[in-house]
Amino acid sequence: MHSVKTTMMPVPLSLNRLMEHAGQLFPESEIVSRLPDKSLRRHRYADWYRRTRALAAALKKLGLRKGDRVATLCWNHHAHLECYFGIPAAGGVMHTLNLRLAPDDIGWIARHARDRFLVVDDILLPLYRQFAGQHRFERVIVFPFSGAAVQTSIGDPHDGEPAFDDYEELLAQAPAGFEYAPHDENDPVAMCYTSGTTGRPKGVVYSHRSTVLHSLNCALPDYVALSSRDVVIPVTPMFHANSWGIPYAAVMLGAKLVFPGPHLHPEDLLDLMQQEPPTLTLGVPTIWLALIQAFEAKPGRWRLPAGMRSMVGGAAVPEALVRQFERHGIRLAQGWGMTETSPMGSLFFEKPELRGQLDEDQWFARKAMAGVPVPLVEVRIMGDAGPCAWNGRDVGELQVRGPFITGSYHAEAPGADKFTGDGWLRTGDVAAIDANGYIRIADRTKDLIKSGGEWISSVDPENAIMAHPAVAEASVIAIAHPKWGERPLACVVAKPGATVSGEELRAFIAPKFARWQLPDAFEFIDAVPRTSTGKFWKARLRERFADFRWPDESPAGNLPVGS
Repeated sequence: MHSVKTTMMPVPLSLNRLMEHAGQLFPESEIVSRLPDKSLRRHRYADWYRRTRALAAALKKLGLRKGDRVATLCWNHHAHLECYFGIPAAGGVMHTLNLRLAPDDIGWIARHARDRFLVVDDILLPLYRQFAGQHRFERVIVFPFSGAAVQTSIGDPHDGEPAFDDYEELLAQAPAGFEYAPHDENDPVAMCYTSGTTGRPKGVVYSHRSTVLHSLNCALPDYVALSSRDVVIPVTPMFHANSWGIPYAAVMLGAKLVFPGPHLHPEDLLDLMQQEPPTLTLGVPTIWLALIQAFEAKPGRWRLPAGMRSMVGGAAVPEALVRQFERHGIRLAQGWGMTETSPMGSLFFEKPELRGQLDEDQWFARKAMAGVPVPLVEVRIMGDAGPCAWNGRDVGELQVRGPFITGSYHAEAPGADKFTGDGWLRTGDVAAIDANGYIRIADRTKDLIKSGGEWISSVDPENAIMAHPAVAEASVIAIAHPKWGERPLACVVAKPGATVSGEELRAFIAPKFARWQLPDAFEFIDAVPRTSTGKFWKARLRERFADFRWPDESPAGNLPVGS
């Protein structure tokens, strides 16, 4: 009996192929960057293609070897996009440094990754100098984002620090005849570190193969539905899980990209949307909370682009926020993912078999879920007794595996705390999946509240509180309780000029919860602290209220569990 062999060409998946495709087929597509002075700089894809190849050639001329890490300390702009493709084209690995971390953490990450070169915006040189003593880069390449001349003739005062290279001069002097570095599809192209809010950050390294497969997923109609007709404003930083992989997918398809630079204030984003109306935006919920509040506070000043869709992730999206945007004709699509998942693991869409079966309220409830798993990603809910049924009720840890899911961390042996014995990533999210495949994230394991032996989600009550018209933000945390172990405390930010009491908020959300699930106390604060990626930083709130003392007669804390 003769076996059958494939007749397909063994052509490796490659970011270089995406770049060639974009340069050849979409030369007139546009890349717009907002500069520090808020002016706009425009490039065609043809310009970007030429400059990216020049960057690759310049890096090889500087002595970049295959597998060397090239760090970036940059905002979202065209030169950062050039690094996304130019560094791998030269055989290097792009490592995005999170500029919102503390300088000591940035220095530790650069040292742990063994970054050899650094590309840095000139406006971020003061931040670079705060950690330069912790890790010595062989070359520091300064991108003149502000338009000012780069001082290349002298080094910085720190002992042993190299003189600066001018990014634009390197490109102008790059040798001709560039050829891509030979590679396998499993070779690394980029690395990101987790935010590290509960310990040292961990490095995740992406390959040509994983990145191309993730980019193809972004184009699927039921998910991001990205196409050449889109105008994309990536508000998600390019140092946050590679801006959710969207820059790679946008280049693959020739979509217009509009980069906001350092201007992420709600009014700045609304101004940009008037100048360059997007069809697709992406960002964490806190961005959209602030943006819609600014928009509604000044009626008539701005218009939201008709039909714009927004991809939202990084934290739970309140149903009230989804409804608020929909009233203005904007569709928010919530997704779920992690640095470890490249990062898109799921995204909301309306499954056709449910149309006509669900009323408006039921659809909005689903829109506040984390969506449906994307193709190629397997998901399961693991409870104490094994895998949970997909019934929408049983909760356990969300675990995933797939070709763009990390199976280990950079320079670390896989541990049972993050990976199962049968090869699944342990996400740390507590979730349920219903019969139609919609994922409901109940909480992070570290944010669950255990009261009297029963678990309480922190996400559900805080989203209910944020539905109140006087509330701008709310975060619910666990506080130690002498009788029940832990009880929920709600930390609330009122909208400017609005007043509301804890009693009012408690009564407002009471119909949705059992009495023992309600927060026992409400603390009003000026702002909810945020992590480097814009999520609510509950660990900081727990530290702030570590000495909180419950009243003798707390309204729910002295009720029997289940009453």
